Amino acid sequence: MPINAGVEYGKAEQEYLQADTPEEKLACLKKMLSVAPSHKSAEKLQKGIKERIKKLNDSIQKSSKKGSFQKISIKREGAALISIVGPTNSGKSTLLNKLTNANTLVAGYEFTTKKPVQGILDYHGIKLQLIEIPAIIENFSKTENGPSLLSLVKSSDLIIFMFNSPKEKSLLDKELSNINVKRIIYNNEKNFTDIIWKSLSIIKVYTKQPGKPKDYPPVALRKNSIIRDLAEKIHKDFLKNFKYAVINGSSAKFPNMRCGLSHKLQDDDVIEFHIK
Repeated sequence: MPINAGVEYGKAEQEYLQADTPEEKLACLKKMLSVAPSHKSAEKLQKGIKERIKKLNDSIQKSSKKGSFQKISIKREGAALISIVGPTNSGKSTLLNKLTNANTLVAGYEFTTKKPVQGILDYHGIKLQLIEIPAIIENFSKTENGPSLLSLVKSSDLIIFMFNSPKEKSLLDKELSNINVKRIIYNNEKNFTDIIWKSLSIIKVYTKQPGKPKDYPPVALRKNSIIRDLAEKIHKDFLKNFKYAVINGSSAKFPNMRCGLSHKLQDDDVIEFHIK
C-alpha cells in the first residue's frame, strides 16, 4: 500500500481481507477503489484494484451462468418460518439474538453473517423459527448462494424487513420483487413479538380436561380452523369418539358454550373435549 493512502483506504482493505464470498470481496474492492488516493503516484495502486475487480467480476458471472451455487436447506421447525432480510449492517443479527436463543456474531464491519443463522422464538408456548438471511446486495439472485437463499425466503410464512434508509428499502423491494410472502418492517417496537404473531396466519388454542386448568403449551392451528382440525391434531380417538366440546374465549358467545366439530376457533380459545 503506498504512503499516505489514508485511514479510509486502510479500513476498506481490512474489510476486503476479512471477506469470505466473491460477492463480498467484490464490494470491498469497489470501496477500496472509491477511497484510494487519486494522485499520480497512486496510479499503480488504482490499476491493480481495477484488474482485481475485473477478474473477480468475470469469475462471478461465469459461475452464475453455470448455475454453480450451493444448495442450502434448513430443516423446518415450529409453527411458522420467518426470514429476517436486510442489507449489510441493518441490525439483523442483533434482532435475531434479541428475539431467540441464537448467538449470532454482531460486528461493526460489513457482511458479518456468511450463512443463514436460525433461532427459535417462544411466543407464549408456540415455537416460531426465525432465520437471518445473509446481507442482500445488488443482483442478489446472481450471487453464489443467491438462488438457494431466495428459495428459502420464498418458503417462509413471513418476512421481516430491516434497513437504514429509503435507498436500502428500495434495494430490498427490487431484489425480492418475485417473492410473494407477507412482509413487515422492524421499527424497534417494544411489542414486536405481538406484531409478528398477528402477521402470521396461525392461532394458538388451549385444551383442558374437565375440572382442571388449561393445558400448556397451547396448540398452533391455521386461522379459520375448526374443532375438527384440533381433534385430528390431538388424537384420532378424539374425533372418533367425539360427543361435544365446551368453549371459553373469543369464539364463544357465552361462558362454557357447548359446540360441535364445525365450530370456528379463535386465538386463545380454551377447548374442553367430551367424548363418548
